[in-house]
Amino acid sequence: MAASDLALSRNPARSNAGSSDTGARLAIQPVILAGGSGTRLWPMSREHFPKQLIGLVGDQSLLQATAHRLDGLTAENPCIADAIIVCNEEHRFKTAEQLRAHGRRARLVLEPVPRNTAPALTVAAMRALSSGEDSVLVVMPADHVVADQEAFHRAIAAGARSAEQGAIVTLSVVPTHAETGYGYIKIGEPSQERGAWKLERFVEKPHLELARQYLESGEYGWNAGIFIVRASTWVAAIEHYQPAIHAACLTAYENATEDGEFIRLDRDAFAASPSDSIDYAVMEQLASDREPAMFEGVVVPLDAGWSDVGSWDAIYNILPKDDASNVARGRVMFEGATSTYAHSEGRLIACVGTHNLVVVETADAILVADKSHAQDVKAIVGRIKSERGSEAADHRKVHRPWGHYDSVDQGDRFQVKRIVVKPGARLSLQMHHHRAEHWVVVRGTALVTRGDETFILAENESTYIPIGITHRLENPGKMELEIIEVQSGTYLGEDDIVRFDDTYGRR
Repeated sequence: MAASDLALSRNPARSNAGSSDTGARLAIQPVILAGGSGTRLWPMSREHFPKQLIGLVGDQSLLQATAHRLDGLTAENPCIADAIIVCNEEHRFKTAEQLRAHGRRARLVLEPVPRNTAPALTVAAMRALSSGEDSVLVVMPADHVVADQEAFHRAIAAGARSAEQGAIVTLSVVPTHAETGYGYIKIGEPSQERGAWKLERFVEKPHLELARQYLESGEYGWNAGIFIVRASTWVAAIEHYQPAIHAACLTAYENATEDGEFIRLDRDAFAASPSDSIDYAVMEQLASDREPAMFEGVVVPLDAGWSDVGSWDAIYNILPKDDASNVARGRVMFEGATSTYAHSEGRLIACVGTHNLVVVETADAILVADKSHAQDVKAIVGRIKSERGSEAADHRKVHRPWGHYDSVDQGDRFQVKRIVVKPGARLSLQMHHHRAEHWVVVRGTALVTRGDETFILAENESTYIPIGITHRLENPGKMELEIIEVQSGTYLGEDDIVRFDDTYGRR
């Protein structure tokens, strides 16, 4: 990326010149921050398949719902530009696949290492500026729920008017109860723009009594982590308040490479950035600035059925319930149960006489928790990691850019996988030091490379890949290829793969 592409970010005076002088409206550009891990929603959410990729409250994943969140935004007819998605490099293929499945065009900026939301927004703003347009960024986490889209649009439209004039806008959720799990925002005097107020201060997560005082005062809202700001305004603000973040992100972006729909930031430069949130890096600085402040912080209230769905009790709270206040998803039966949340991914869950429980079943793990302890699920994930359990990182069914595999059985010196390859896709050209593989085609047609040979396998045909032999599996057909793979050997870990060639750029 050429440094000249970011000229707007070097000149705040120029970039903050309002477009209202000509009557034109700036384009609105969604920025979706999709770098979360969602450990409190284990066992559905895993390190390599986090909560934003899962349909926790509907048919769409949380990411897909977020990508559609600005659909139909018609206030004063703003132009909606293609989204910029900032996501973990590990999640890039599934993120792109889910967006394509819903007809969404986006550029994916890949974080080589996690550095929190302030650096993530900074590289997204630099990406927006490099197109030559100083758009209004609507910054949304990928893992939230908004029930009332029309109310959300009204808040976005109000915030965009302030953002066009150079303000940095945050949405503040109108609180419904004294919540200790969220940060709070104190709302100040009315701003010049209709529907907006001045930002007075950010407050850390309070204890219960203080949260009750905030609720009763009517002066505070929950911090939703949703922001509206011109791209040039954000880059100028981060350079002013956090020059180390700005410098690291600028180097990371200028030295980035483009790989199809992916923008790969320079790893070393991005890793050198301090890890900080948007709140700490800039918003709290705005609130504490003495007059005259260089940048204006603005708050727009949001009353739209918002939830950060950060834990299983939050999921329970937003879903419809039966007469006994139970929530069932999948194969679930209740008998004398009350206030129970049960989620089955396959097997039948029978809840008899349960109360205030969360029960979540997946193919390789089951969670049973008291709803009042839902926040403690994160501690279990930490213990699984410390004991090197695979259940913290992956589901039994593991997604790959070419399709997926499911480890259906394993034991001493053997493992059985069901492998599904998408039409036209192929695995890497690879070799294993410690295992041999037997492949049986059960559906579709396979193109097999084995050493110097290349041949076709049809349904009910099989082949054998000895230890140390270079091989590749491809699907040349128009339907999914399904094979059963039986591995045998002294070591069967996924790190025993030597790749010689890979369509998807994996190493």
